[in-house]
Amino acid sequence: MRFYSTRNRNESYGFAEAVIRGLAPDGGLFVPEEIPRLPPGVISSLGSISLRDVAYETVRPFVASDIPGPKLEDIVNEAFNFDAPLVPVGEPSPSGEGGRFVLELFHGPTAAFKDFGARFMARAFAYLRRNESRPLKILTATSGDTGGAVASGFYRVEGIDITVLYPKGRVTALQERQIAGLGCNIKAIEVEGSFDDCQRLVKAALSDGELNKRLVMSSANSINIARLVPQAVYYASAAGVLKRRGGAAPAVFCVPSGNLGNLTAGMYAAKMGAPVDLFIAAANSNRTFTEYLSGGAYRPRESIATISNAMDVGAPSNFERLSSQWTADELRRLIVGVSVSDDDTRAAIAAVHRDYGYVLDPHGAVGWQAVSRLRGGGLPGDALYTVLATAHPAKFAHVVEPLVGPVKPPPCLEEAMAKTVHSISIAPEFNELKAVL
Repeated sequence: MRFYSTRNRNESYGFAEAVIRGLAPDGGLFVPEEIPRLPPGVISSLGSISLRDVAYETVRPFVASDIPGPKLEDIVNEAFNFDAPLVPVGEPSPSGEGGRFVLELFHGPTAAFKDFGARFMARAFAYLRRNESRPLKILTATSGDTGGAVASGFYRVEGIDITVLYPKGRVTALQERQIAGLGCNIKAIEVEGSFDDCQRLVKAALSDGELNKRLVMSSANSINIARLVPQAVYYASAAGVLKRRGGAAPAVFCVPSGNLGNLTAGMYAAKMGAPVDLFIAAANSNRTFTEYLSGGAYRPRESIATISNAMDVGAPSNFERLSSQWTADELRRLIVGVSVSDDDTRAAIAAVHRDYGYVLDPHGAVGWQAVSRLRGGGLPGDALYTVLATAHPAKFAHVVEPLVGPVKPPPCLEEAMAKTVHSISIAPEFNELKAVL
């Protein structure tokens, strides 16, 4: 498998080089020369084989030239050592609705879906750089959960240093402790700006000629193909389960969407043969992609702070990937966009808990509200709707608990809250980041 830049199809790279570079030399994102089709036997078995087996089969065609099968099996077994249960919620319900599920992606070590990609990526990096003597510096921007997952995944990995940039005052206290509470090979930088500022600074650093002469650098955001591909796994696995349960009923996945990496991974899974019929891109008040899907121009803008902070992105990087691999007409046919306000997000958290006894985090609640708004209004009422729960609700206790009461955190979050924050504060200026690096 070869990879090329979204901005230049004339030069291709192997998986290892694409992963280590993170960003293409021209500033574009790496995409595969083709999205491979899963073998028919694997597609027909998706609802019955384990998540690890699905992971191996999904990832293998992308990495086969650089990671041999036995080693990939080891990496998958270590990285995917937790489950992604598909939970029926709201069936039956007082309103008579049925066929809605929540895909719980928060059972990893930082209680967020980013654990899937970050854990795979850390182990892949360690193997791909096994013979290198120069240390690798990985830069990542986070709007909340990415930073903690990357920090956890790469913590104490020999020969790799992590620098996480996060927007000051726009992550929760728990998220900040997960990012800036580990120390060792993890450095945290608090940027006096937005996530988009953090993302811009990371891209500038990766493209800076002087820095690249002095340092070996890469990224762990979903701009890195090694972070994105493993996220296709839980779509394929869940879609197989739905197909076995619902037969011919359409499968619709609702994805809380910010930087669009998770949605792009879902599109990869569907292209590979996972039985997904439609995606809903559920956004908060950051409507850049929503407006595009409604027929408008793609118009990036400054992000707006909301209670679903991991989705506070006004200039989503992975739009470049999506638009390079699908036409505008294809994207608008395969994805429906919905924007949900903070008030409606709170209302969804309260209503789901009242009616079904289930607690959603603010991001999952955006997805739930998007489904409620669309179901029956042009989308099939008999479809199997799956909302991705991207984080444990206890990570957003300040939002959730006033609506539903106390939420018991899992042990990993209790441990994180006991940590002390150690970070460096900078203005959103590249020269300040460059000086730190």
